[in-house]
Order: sequence, then C-alpha cells, then structure tokens
Amino acid sequence: MKEWIHRLGATTHGQGTDVGLLMLRLGTGLLMLFAHGMPKLLGFGDKAAVFPDPLGLGSPLSLALAVFAEVFCAALIALGLFTRLAAVPLVITMLVAAFIIHADDPFRKMEFALVYAIPFLTLAFSGAGRFSLDARFFGKN
Repeated sequence: MKEWIHRLGATTHGQGTDVGLLMLRLGTGLLMLFAHGMPKLLGFGDKAAVFPDPLGLGSPLSLALAVFAEVFCAALIALGLFTRLAAVPLVITMLVAAFIIHADDPFRKMEFALVYAIPFLTLAFSGAGRFSLDARFFGKN
C-alpha cells in the first residue's frame, strides 16, 4: 500500500499533519465508538431481531458486523493501531448505511453516514500519523 500511495505523489508530512491525523482519529473513532457502536453493543439482544439486513445475511449477523466495525475498529482507529486495515470495515459500513439503508430517504439521512465515511476513507489512505501505536510499534505513520 505504501508504494501505491507513493505513486499517487504522497510526500512526507510535518508535525502539523500528524496532529491533524491524531485529532481526526480521536474525533471520528471515539464518536463512532460511543455514539453509535456502544449503544448497538449494549442493546444487541433487543436489536438483533429487528436490525436492518441490507445484504441478506440475517439481522443478527448484520448487527454483529456493524458492532465489529463501530466498536472494535473504531477503538483501533482511536488508538492508531492497524489504522488502515481498521478503517476498511468502517468505510464499508458507512457506505452501506448511506447508499443501501438510506437510499430512499432524504439526502440528510444519507449525508450523516457519508460524513463518517470520508474521514475513515482518508485514514485508510493516509495512515495514522506519527502520534499512533502504528508508528510506535511498526515504524509506520
């Protein structure tokens, strides 16, 4: 992935970019975790039978996949651990929410999921930055 990003013309970045990536990770990761993921996790039993099933996998599995992305992956994003990999399920979850779950709704409903998808997609391409566990353990930023 690093070679592919280099081909796109990415260059090394300064400390301001690293602080920005830290703020992006903490803001989107923690908001997703606590505002969306934890309520789904804590209400799993009540929601499992009625959760939307946009891909035909069954409501409990669809909810489990959403919880995986919105709790586990969002926590990894906030920590900056396996950031690029953790961003992928979140991007997919948000795009499914925007373009399948809310496809027939007014744009306002779709917009909310897209507002989350964009920073997670950004992190998938940029990585976590210098102030992350990825940088600490793997020398990646």
